Amino acid sequence: MYLLKWLNDLGRYFLLLGRTFRKPESRSMYYKAFISDLDLLGLNSLALVTVISVFVGAVVTIQTAFNLDDPLVPDYYVAIATRESIILEFSPTIVSLILAGKVGSNIASTLGSMRVSEQIDALEVMGVNPASYLIAPKVLALVFFNPILIIISMFLGVLGGYFASMGGVMTVSDYVYGLTVDFVPYHITYALIKSFVFAFLIVTISAYYGFFVKGGAIEVGINSTKAVVSSSVAIIVSNYMLTNLLLV
Repeated sequence: MYLLKWLNDLGRYFLLLGRTFRKPESRSMYYKAFISDLDLLGLNSLALVTVISVFVGAVVTIQTAFNLDDPLVPDYYVAIATRESIILEFSPTIVSLILAGKVGSNIASTLGSMRVSEQIDALEVMGVNPASYLIAPKVLALVFFNPILIIISMFLGVLGGYFASMGGVMTVSDYVYGLTVDFVPYHITYALIKSFVFAFLIVTISAYYGFFVKGGAIEVGINSTKAVVSSSVAIIVSNYMLTNLLLV
């Protein structure tokens, strides 16, 4: 029973993707929607990402220094561990999970409200492809801006660790030196690839739950919650798959 429902949902999800990426009716209309979504989904998340990244970078540095409090382990290993934790996992994965809650619920509730108020039906009557007009700009906006957020998060996370080192956890010179030891540029490429995939999953899964809402305001709220949960699960599963594929 549950397997059949899951397969049915998966089929509808891919059908929605097919409708989403059809040729747009008016490029100028879609461009305006893209700019609006870029501000709503990307720029509005910048403050949240900034605060979280700085403090998590500082906390990771402090906790790593506490756990590596061994005279046989050089202090700069703390910076190495902080750098790798932020670049490989925190910035691409944890920030995307946070965005799944913030952005995903926004997308699902917005599209759900449009569905129950029959605005989506009105677009179809007007000859506009609602899936393409409402979802494609959001996909492009977050896929474009999420890697920027991740890069900013990486920088601020490392900066947060620097601030923690200034507080006496370790010497600043050891921290700065540790950031450069055995650095692998490919790790940043790996993180950015994950950010593209996660952004796509957040928008499309959340849009699916909003686009097919049936009922009223209560159902919109329920589907918004489902969108956040499903997006988060998809991010975690795809994170495992991408890690196996790109790092192992």
